[in-house]
Amino acid sequence: MALELRHLRYLLAVAEHGSFTRAAEELRISQPTLSQQVRQLERTVGAQLLDRTGRSVRLTDAGETYALHARRALRDLAAAERAVRDVRDLTSGHLRLAVTPTFTAYLVGPLVAGLHTRHPGVTLDLKEMTQDRIESALLADDVDLGIAFAGTHLPGITATTLFTETLSLVTGARTPEDGPPRPLPIHELTNHHLGLLSGDFATRGHIDAHFAAHGVRPRIAVEANSVQALVEIVRRTTISTVLPDAITHDHPHLTPVPLTPSLPARTVTLLRRGNAYETAAAQAFTHLTHDIVRNRGYADAADRAAPPPPLP
Repeated sequence: MALELRHLRYLLAVAEHGSFTRAAEELRISQPTLSQQVRQLERTVGAQLLDRTGRSVRLTDAGETYALHARRALRDLAAAERAVRDVRDLTSGHLRLAVTPTFTAYLVGPLVAGLHTRHPGVTLDLKEMTQDRIESALLADDVDLGIAFAGTHLPGITATTLFTETLSLVTGARTPEDGPPRPLPIHELTNHHLGLLSGDFATRGHIDAHFAAHGVRPRIAVEANSVQALVEIVRRTTISTVLPDAITHDHPHLTPVPLTPSLPARTVTLLRRGNAYETAAAQAFTHLTHDIVRNRGYADAADRAAPPPPLP
């Protein structure tokens, strides 16, 4: 029997569901046909790949090894198909992008607008997820690029610096008569009611660690899992928050107030799988990102002096 790709997909479906019945329903074929096809695959490779004796079907040791290579082969094939479809002049194309939640508040909008303006034929699949999930998704070839923070990355992940993100106390708008806000000693935060991001955000952990290092126990009036919600709360109440300074660039009704000591800055990075095929859309988005970072003033002098290499 000639081995075909459907045999690999059938085996992996049964292994994933632990059941021929559920796998057949997902694949939209009959259970007898699925069972027959898997047995043909086992005869071809000369080994039993599935243990059918228990309550659920599971991979044998040989099946585990075979499935590992089958998944890799299907990922490589998918990448090859994307490469064939990839149009170098970007009249069409597709980009899969993942970002950590905070960036949806100030960076995603300009990036999507810039991509649509420069390359309207490129479609975008945008996902918001935690940094560890972004790196796992990159390694599994579920996304092409990720925007997150510098740190210890999983093996196989390559990080390129974009800019340095700083955070400040954020209050409502001030009148011109108020003048620029004076730096606020961090211990005076106990006189302010704060609204902070929930513990699901890496930014919250960054803030809490800084407060704890200086013995500050802030008066937290609101916790929210949405940056936009905090922006509206600060805009309409006397509650303050702590957010990246870049968010206030697009919100004239917000005022950043520097804290002393200031919160440690964080390095924002563009993540990719080190050995991944890079589509024309991914290359174009990388250059677009660097351009927008510089034009919006996020990058420091060192970043501006070292733009990415030209597109091929």
